[in-house]
Amino acid sequence: MPPPPPPLGRGRRRAAQAFDEALDDADLMAARTALVQGRWQNARSLLVHTGDDWDRRGHRVTVLARESSCAAWAREWLLAEPESADAAVLLALAQVRRALHGKAKPVRAREACQAAAARAPADPTPWLGLLMLECAVGGDQDVVRTFEAVRGRYADHHHAHHLMVARLAARRTEAGPDPLHEVYDFANWAAEQAPADSPLAILPVIAHAERYRVLAAAGHEPADPAASGHWTGRRARQVMKAAFDWWLEWEQEGHPRRLIDLNFLAHAKYCEGRGAEAAALFHRIGRHATPAPWSYPDRDPNAAFAAARAGALGTA
Repeated sequence: MPPPPPPLGRGRRRAAQAFDEALDDADLMAARTALVQGRWQNARSLLVHTGDDWDRRGHRVTVLARESSCAAWAREWLLAEPESADAAVLLALAQVRRALHGKAKPVRAREACQAAAARAPADPTPWLGLLMLECAVGGDQDVVRTFEAVRGRYADHHHAHHLMVARLAARRTEAGPDPLHEVYDFANWAAEQAPADSPLAILPVIAHAERYRVLAAAGHEPADPAASGHWTGRRARQVMKAAFDWWLEWEQEGHPRRLIDLNFLAHAKYCEGRGAEAAALFHRIGRHATPAPWSYPDRDPNAAFAAARAGALGTA
């Protein structure tokens, strides 16, 4: 195992640099920088080379769409190439992002997603954008219908399953710490349906963290996850062991969103009190921390990640 990366800086400005939604995708970072500067041709080339690697395409389009100038440059791209499905899906997800931030009407974002879907019927990415929107503002039937549209095009879509888990975790908050909550059923079902090497095997851990987020925000669990019994019960231990064992056997070094899974798994292992296992995960994460789940329920993710990492690696 390689040596641990150097400790994260203590200043908030320096620590915040660790949170890059592009994760470790250097090509995506370069295309994003070019897009901000108005050079959409780099994004065009990136998406052409991504092809039908649907998890990677979804990740790359989502990250590019988060840039404030993305919608304007995507429109310019469409003017140059009116039939471009890539330009249409980039504009669609940029419109979704704007709608989620109150800068555009949801109906316009839905129209953009539907237009992008019509240009590329096999692509789940426009439906991923629509799922992001419906999970935030839509009803249950809209969410389920859109999720099924994604799964119909790519059954193991990583991001879509994470969105569904977060949405389901927020149901029946009043039930408190219910080990039979529907979010666990969904996560277990998805993990069982997926191929043996699919990172959806980690989904039960994601479900456990998302349910903690909801319960802690409602006052049903302590605000400090490490002080919560949520991570030490029998069901939790079984979920964590199965996920960690899967990671040891099937670590997906090439999956575009694997670092998100590793952050959730490191968080779970740290809260469970399994420092050695958490340390192995922190080695793999390196500098690629993610705000979730370190921010759950309402914490400074920089401080929470740094403290957990230092505790697991013995550098506190």
